[in-house]
Amino acid sequence: MTVDLLVCTAAQLALAMRMHLPYDAAILVSRARLVKLGLISLFISASLWAAPPKPPFYQLNASQLAVVVNRNDPLSAEIARYYAEKHGLKPEQIFQISLPTDRSWISEGELAKAKAELDTALPAHIQALALAWAKPYRVNCLSITYAFTLGYKEGICQSTGKPTPASPYFNHASTQPFSDLDLRPSMMLAANNLAEAKKLIDRGVEAWGSFPAGTAYYLTTSDKTRSVRAPLFPPTQTVARPPIKIESLNSDAISHKKDVLIYQTGLTKVDKLETLRFVPGALADHLTSFGGMLTDSSQMSSLKWLEAGATASYGTVSEPYSYPQKFPNPVVLLYHYLAGATAVEAYWKSVEWPAQGVFIGDPLAAPFRSLSPRKQ
Repeated sequence: MTVDLLVCTAAQLALAMRMHLPYDAAILVSRARLVKLGLISLFISASLWAAPPKPPFYQLNASQLAVVVNRNDPLSAEIARYYAEKHGLKPEQIFQISLPTDRSWISEGELAKAKAELDTALPAHIQALALAWAKPYRVNCLSITYAFTLGYKEGICQSTGKPTPASPYFNHASTQPFSDLDLRPSMMLAANNLAEAKKLIDRGVEAWGSFPAGTAYYLTTSDKTRSVRAPLFPPTQTVARPPIKIESLNSDAISHKKDVLIYQTGLTKVDKLETLRFVPGALADHLTSFGGMLTDSSQMSSLKWLEAGATASYGTVSEPYSYPQKFPNPVVLLYHYLAGATAVEAYWKSVEWPAQGVFIGDPLAAPFRSLSPRKQ
């Protein structure tokens, strides 16, 4: 599988690459400059160079995933059993830890105990984690997916409105994150009940190698504070390989669309979700402060995306302020997903500062994974 040339302005490319250039700069970024900075090319303008480098050969699969069960939560065990059955995981790929179930958070001490038990049990070939519960979703002010992936970081919760540590996995070419970087990206198999969990998992299974002819929708809304990602949205265009469309719109919502592959926006609450049809493997998120507060948010919970039909999402669990680096980078996310990455890989690679953000959905969803060896 190859990724077709995707058009992006030089300024958008620079922002995606974290070169911190002005949004409105009329610039051309040289290939030599990007190589010198050690940056992976993303969506590129034809004015930059003729053809993009080949994307990573993604290979993470079900045999390299561990499902983590909270032994104190009966629903967690049921979700894990169904997930293992549908994705063909072996019983030895399911691991149990103990977490409280009566609150949305755990302390760093409770994390340390559970993570030590898990890390001791995990074999070296396991590259990613599926956490089979919706609560708890945070460790103090940090997301639980961050804590299980990169550990607890002291000091962040004293002032969540500051930059947080950069992820070594951001926009990285690795296809074996634990082997290469000593980290296992994690995603929560989050649902309020078994019926919703089953529908999510079924979509993840259906997505694998399906190559849907969907549309990626990027909405610049009337909420200027929550539209800080707008300069990163790729322009409206049609991509030949894989065959998708991209629509960048100035609107607070889309409605009655039947081909939603990507939906990224910025609002406290997204309307008209009930009118949409998401293709299996669809990714969707809204930039707002508390979308990652899955079970008790004063804003729209990211779980609403999964309940509406998306297969993975993201949201912050504590006040992030309007740093776009704390949210999925649209360019990075789409590039890696179209290249064949699983949802857990593409979403994790798209967030530069993920400490406060929780990743939810089916980690193995990979609609653009080639089912035969890819021609390079």
